[in-house]
Amino acid sequence: METKLAFTGLVVAGVEFRNTAGVLGNHPFPARLNDCVSALKWVYENKKGLGISKIIVSGESGGGNLSIATALKAKQDGILNFIDGVYAQCPYISNLYGKGNTELKSLTENDTYFLRGDDLGLLASLYDGINSTNPIAWPYHADNAMLEGIPPHVITVNELDPLRDEGLAYSEKLKKVGISVSTKIIKGTVHEAENFFL
Repeated sequence: METKLAFTGLVVAGVEFRNTAGVLGNHPFPARLNDCVSALKWVYENKKGLGISKIIVSGESGGGNLSIATALKAKQDGILNFIDGVYAQCPYISNLYGKGNTELKSLTENDTYFLRGDDLGLLASLYDGINSTNPIAWPYHADNAMLEGIPPHVITVNELDPLRDEGLAYSEKLKKVGISVSTKIIKGTVHEAENFFL
């Protein structure tokens, strides 16, 4: 997605964040979120040199989690004014995977359409096996006080994605506290299909 956006002429700052696996070693929560917040601070401090006036944090799937969580953490840290908007594609934000959840029907309706609930649960436990409802790790669990005053959001979800309903539910939470949010369901698509096939 970063390359596609850069080809449109936008200035894109991709974050090489620490993760639970990969070249940077094992770094569970909150390492990757802290890296995203550090990157936000750097971009904000260098806006003039980058030739930008606004900052949109964006990501898909786990990156959608990080873009939303970065806004929540920025509010907590008193730097919310650094962010002008959030764009989250198919955000992975509930940590209710494989737990028999009935409030997010897409977790069962769309299980095995490209993603499996068991795999989502395993990945969630690797990211943060301790803070299963911490809203900074899993923004779906944010309460009204945490959401009030955060920047406008655009949230896209895929119709056949197990994660669809958590993105839709989060959008509704934002609307209830007066946050400007635009939500789109991409019909007939599986998780991240618009990034893989377009």
